[in-house]
Amino acid sequence: MIYIRKFISADIFSSLLNDIFVTGFLIRIRNMADATDIAKKLTEKIVTLPAQELNALASILVRIEVHKGEMILREGMIATDFYYIESGLLRQFYYKGERDVTEHFASEKQFAVCILSLFRQEPTKLIVEALENVVIYLIPYVKLLALTEKYTLLATFLRKMFEDSLCISQEKADSWRFETARERYNRFLIEFPEAAKRASINHIASYLLMTPESLSRVRAGVL
Repeated sequence: MIYIRKFISADIFSSLLNDIFVTGFLIRIRNMADATDIAKKLTEKIVTLPAQELNALASILVRIEVHKGEMILREGMIATDFYYIESGLLRQFYYKGERDVTEHFASEKQFAVCILSLFRQEPTKLIVEALENVVIYLIPYVKLLALTEKYTLLATFLRKMFEDSLCISQEKADSWRFETARERYNRFLIEFPEAAKRASINHIASYLLMTPESLSRVRAGVL
């Protein structure tokens, strides 16, 4: 075991050959077969990669285990990775005055990214929190970008991930502008079925821009 500081770029991990424990984060360096299997799982709904491109993607993945309540990314840090959730539930949130507001949920087989910080390489206002014990695969953006210069289908994969992220943001903004509380809740049940079952009412309410009391009334059919 090697003990190092908690928040560190995934680039530093990817060449290591043994397990590393980082104050709550257990980084397991996976064998190539396991990594290739994960690479296939995280891309197959977007694009079908040939073996060479799967292996290239697998070579940059970093597996981390994070305990419930740990912050994977804190306000003021600079995002360097996409997150692919193998197991568990996380949320992205920000502070507005004294209140925290949930921006996004992600659970098994879903992605999360702080896209503005990743693009601009500037400190993020979004915080990424593990709501359960989670296993996450980090996809370092700089390394993935380098691979897209060599591999056409990986470039397609990255482009479609960005497109999906932008569409999700637009759909959420439109939902806030045009939908009723009931419609927003019904959309949430469809888009985040696992979070609907596993997240707290406070976190769900803040995502929907409601108070917990209003959410309870929506659930009861009063609103």
